[in-house]
Amino acid sequence: MSTGAQGYVYKTRASNDLLPAIDAVLRGEQFVTAMLGGYRFTGTPGEKVSHRHEVQFYSDDAVFLDSFTRFIAAALESGDVAIVAATKSHRDSLVQKLKAQGLGVEAAIKEGRYIPVDAADTLSTFMVNDMPDADRFFDVVGGLVRAAAKAGKQEHPRVAVCGECSPLLLAEGKRDAAIRCEQLWDQVATTYEVDILCGYALSNCHGEKGEQVFQSICAEHSAVYSR
Repeated sequence: MSTGAQGYVYKTRASNDLLPAIDAVLRGEQFVTAMLGGYRFTGTPGEKVSHRHEVQFYSDDAVFLDSFTRFIAAALESGDVAIVAATKSHRDSLVQKLKAQGLGVEAAIKEGRYIPVDAADTLSTFMVNDMPDADRFFDVVGGLVRAAAKAGKQEHPRVAVCGECSPLLLAEGKRDAAIRCEQLWDQVATTYEVDILCGYALSNCHGEKGEQVFQSICAEHSAVYSR
């Protein structure tokens, strides 16, 4: 990883949490930072935080789908909006799981409260020379979030975003690009008070380089989960 990328990676907020997070995740346990101690994917009644930017490391698709389904369901059941940037197979499977839980996905799509987009297509709109371009990112993603917020049923609707844009970059071996993308997502979360859940396959974090990027990914999130 380049010196410049390392400068981006290690945020002050994560300095005290990074090693405990890595240790817990490598043991297959859950870790939550002190900032969000007590948070669950399904949401805690009465809990108010400005935004969340969390990561789920998963061992197989069943874990990925379970975590994302709960995250999306919590948003839709609260009258909020969910944006899902994922591969087609994952988007299709998520719709099936949400329907199985009795959620009216088709109605939510018509209302603009469930917005499925292709992760690779979304990446193509803001990548320049194999790196995310900040101006393009905020134009595309910021515009999507602002438009989504208008569809919420609450007086002050929130937007929940889950997906695998950065994970796709990592899977392609573009480690610095994946980390930079996470940093831009974090800025969006802060600016628009968005809740974000990212999903990374543990199989892409093996080896010495994988461990380094694993640490970097943990550092860019406020809570780390692994199953």
